[in-house]
Order: sequence, then structure tokens, then C-alpha cells
Amino acid sequence: MQLVLHAGAHVTDEDRLLKCLTANQKMLGDHGIQVPFAKDYRRLMRDVLHAAAQGGLAPDTREILMDALGFDELPERLILSNPGFFGTPKMAASGGDFYTSAAGRTQIFRQIFAEDEIELFFAICNPATFLPAILAQTKFDDLSVYLGGIDPREMRWSAMIERVRSANPDIPITVWCNEDTPLIWGQVLRDMAGIEPGVPLTGEHALLRDIMTPDGMTRFESYLDRHRNMTEMQKRRVISAFLDRFADDDAIEEELDMPGWTDQIVTELSGLYDEDAYRISRIPGTTLITP
Repeated sequence: MQLVLHAGAHVTDEDRLLKCLTANQKMLGDHGIQVPFAKDYRRLMRDVLHAAAQGGLAPDTREILMDALGFDELPERLILSNPGFFGTPKMAASGGDFYTSAAGRTQIFRQIFAEDEIELFFAICNPATFLPAILAQTKFDDLSVYLGGIDPREMRWSAMIERVRSANPDIPITVWCNEDTPLIWGQVLRDMAGIEPGVPLTGEHALLRDIMTPDGMTRFESYLDRHRNMTEMQKRRVISAFLDRFADDDAIEEELDMPGWTDQIVTELSGLYDEDAYRISRIPGTTLITP
């Protein structure tokens, strides 16, 4: 069995990927791909991960999980999604490192699914927007305390990816920048599902509806109807063109309300983030999806 783990990050897609894939359960099921609803496994997986961290991983854990999902027979490909796989929001950047439990948690999945092929999918996010958003989901009032005094300019997503790869060298990782998601949404969905680029997906453009004006969305859908044979790259250019003209500024504008942060700090963080994404693209066994 192929197991796909979509592990976040927090405050990126807000379960949109999972919702889109579950909306296509019938079609994906016909291809041997199962996408269970979050309620069917998230609490159970949380309990399993906690027990395993304390040395309590039972040898029949995989069988228990499969039974809980209620499959008549094992799927060819199973997709599980949870931004909490690598920990709570408190653990997302605590101490000045992104998801310090990521490597260990991935090893637990490798133990449970020892005979299966595992793939990890993960969206990174500009620390300039990620840190204020994740801080708001914790009990911390001060970013410096949350980060253990570490300067956010020292934090790197690539360090987390390298830790996971080092601990789990047989697990390929697919990464993308959350900021690029509107342009690469279709590829992320299909790569996660393991289906060909031309296979249609219900709700494939739902994300655009959230960030494009109604008039722009109507024009975009009309354009797609008239040009049904576009390649993925052609679609991306069309999406980019429509967003340039019809983006809903109120929907895409992000407020950075972080005491003490200047425009210069935000600019520095953004520049370092771009460099970090490039570094991730150079990590063996890692694929970076770009527009």
C-alpha cells in the first residue's frame, strides 16, 4: 500500500486540500485511492502517536487503524491529512525551531506502516506571516518567549526537512510554498492523489473562488470552458493573468500585527524564506513544487 501523509503546516490550507479530495472520493475510489474523512482517524492517530512516544506502540497497530477506517480491502493508495501530525500549534515553532517532533513522528509512521510505501507532503509558509498566525493559536502572548529568545531570522524550514530526511531516508517529501498554492493547486492535488494531470477534479478551482472577485471567477470559468485542452503550465499562466486583473485585494491581504516588527524585518524574513525554499529544492529525496 502507498501511504500519503499530508502534515501541514498549520495555518496554511486550512483543510481545503482534504475537503477537495474527499469531494472526489467516488472517482478516486475507482482508482484504488482512499481519502477518509478527518473524523475517522485524526483522534485515533493522535492517541497512537502519543502512545508511541511513550513506548507504547502495539505490533498490531496498523491492523487496528485499518479496521477503524472500515475498509473491505486495503486500498492501493491511502491519503491521511492532519496539520497536527507533527504536533500542536505550541510545538510548531517552540524554542525557535519548526516542528522539532517532525522527524520522530515520521519515524513512528514508518514503524506502523513498515511494509508500506510512505510519501510526505508539506506546505511551508513565510515566517513573516506564519509566526504571527501560529502564535495566535497558542497561549503565548510574546513571540520571543514562544521562540525561546531565538531571532526568527535564524529559523529555517529546510532544517526541519533535513531532519526528517536524515531520520527517514526512504520517505520522499513533496514541499510547496503556501503563497504559491493558488497557482499550483491542481498539481498538488493530483500529486497527492497519484493521478494523471488531465484527470478532472471536482472543486479544483475552489481556492481561487476565495481570492478572486465574482466577476473574475465567472470570466475565468468561462475561459476554461472554451479552452478545455490546456496543459497544467498553460492553466497556471491563465490563473496568474486572471489574478493579476481580478484578485480580491481584501481576501489576499495579510495583516502583520506583531509588536516590534518593522518593514525591514518583514523584508529580511521574506528574502531569507526565498533562499530557504531554494535550499529545500536541493535536498536529496525532496521535490519542491513551484509555479
